[in-house]
Amino acid sequence: MYNPQLNAQGELIHLLTTEGLPRRILTQILDKAAEFVSGGELVNQKFADLAGTSVFNLFFENSTRTRTTFEIAAKRLSADVASLNIQASSTAKGETLLDTVHNIEAMGANLFVVRHSDSGAAHLIAKHVKPGVAVVNAGDGRHAHPTQAMLDMFTIRHYKGDFTKLRIAIVGDVLHSRVARSQIHALSTLGCPDIRVIAPKTLLPTGIEQLGVHVYHDMESGLKDVDVVAMLRLQNERMAGAYLPSSHEYFKVYGLTPEKLAYAKPDAIVLHPGPMNRGVEIDSAVADGDQAVILPQVTFGIAVRMAVLSIVAANQRELL
Repeated sequence: MYNPQLNAQGELIHLLTTEGLPRRILTQILDKAAEFVSGGELVNQKFADLAGTSVFNLFFENSTRTRTTFEIAAKRLSADVASLNIQASSTAKGETLLDTVHNIEAMGANLFVVRHSDSGAAHLIAKHVKPGVAVVNAGDGRHAHPTQAMLDMFTIRHYKGDFTKLRIAIVGDVLHSRVARSQIHALSTLGCPDIRVIAPKTLLPTGIEQLGVHVYHDMESGLKDVDVVAMLRLQNERMAGAYLPSSHEYFKVYGLTPEKLAYAKPDAIVLHPGPMNRGVEIDSAVADGDQAVILPQVTFGIAVRMAVLSIVAANQRELL
C-alpha cells in the first residue's frame, strides 16, 4: 500500500503520523535517537548531520516545549534554523498555507517542521513540496503528534525494554488527544500486547476499540498491574461543550494520585506529554515522585527529534 511518508525503497522521507509505519522504521528512529543519548542525558556535542540544511519551523498553533525542542534538535545537528512569526505571517493577511510554504521553499528551505490546528495540514504540505524537501508533523488538530509518541516510545524502551511484555494504560482526554492516537498506533506496531485506555465515556472517541485497545472507565481495574501509565492533558481549548461536570470531579475520579498509582505495578513509570495540570490530571506527589519520568521525556524528546530530522533529511538528499 502506498505510504506518502516512504520513498520507493521504503525509507522515511516525511514523518506525518505513526499510523501505517512499519516496525523497522519505528525501531530505526529509536535506535538513531539512542546514538544521541548517553547515561540518560544528551551527548554533549554537536553533530554535522544537517550541516548546510535549512530547517523552517512553521508553528501555526501555540507551543513552547515542542517548538523549543525541535529548534534545539536542529541546531545540535548543525542546521540553519528559522522560525516563522505566526502573528506577523502572511497567512494572517489572507495568504494560503501552500502559498506561504512555496514562498519559503523559494528561500531555500530543505525541511519543514509543521504544527497546525487543522488535521491533515502536514499531509497537505508534504503532498505539495518539491522533491528533496522533508516535512515533519509537530502536531495537527486531533489527528497526530508522531514525534511526541516516539519520544514516549523511547522513554518506555529506556526504562522497560521489550514492548512485547508490557501492559500500558493511557489515561484521560483520549477524544481530543492526537498524542493518544499516535501512541496507540506506535505501541501496536511495536508489539505491545495490552494497551488500555481509561477515561469517562464523554472523553472517548466512538469505536476506539477498533484500534485494538481495551477500554476502562475506572482507574482501579484499568491500572491493575500495568507497567506504564501515560497520562494525557485535558484539552480544554478543544472542548466546545460540557464534557465534564468540573475539573474537581475529574481529578477525584481520574486524577493520578499515589493511591491510584498503587493499583499499577510497584515499578510502573508515569509519563505525561505536558504541560501538566496539577490537581486536575495528576497529583504533585506523583508528578514529582520517583516513578515519574516526565522530565526525562523532555530530554529524550530532543534526541528523538534529532533522529527524525537526521533520517528524513538524509533520505531526501538521496532523491536529488
